[in-house]
Amino acid sequence: MVRQAEAGDVKTIAELDKICFSAPWSESSFEKEIKENQLAFYIVAEIDHCIVGYAGLWRIIDEGHITNVAVHPDFRQKGIGEALVSVLLDHTQREGIRSHTLEVRASNFAAISLYTKLGFVNVGYRKNYYEDNGEDAIIMWRTE
Repeated sequence: MVRQAEAGDVKTIAELDKICFSAPWSESSFEKEIKENQLAFYIVAEIDHCIVGYAGLWRIIDEGHITNVAVHPDFRQKGIGEALVSVLLDHTQREGIRSHTLEVRASNFAAISLYTKLGFVNVGYRKNYYEDNGEDAIIMWRTE
């Protein structure tokens, strides 16, 4: 089940972020995103009442900037990431957002494949974007 994230999900989302990313966001960052940021929209994927994935997006005028997509390693390759991104896209398109963007690590072939499947295209690179290791980011856009 995919649902909108709630304040009570913050701790679990932050812990999942630590498992999934080498440069995770802090719990306080997620707290601000979910509780205070009026431009943010976060969702979670649950299996048996346990959060196994989450995704977030910032609404910037008529564009959506996908900030994070994470799925617990034990639940990858089960369509959860695709479901999360699809829900983000569907929800924000109903709100009038017609284009979406994101950055993805150049080495994250699974994510790049997923985003390509969902209609995103590579439009450029951000050199040395990731602070933890200096890896480049691929900039991807999807326009309805």
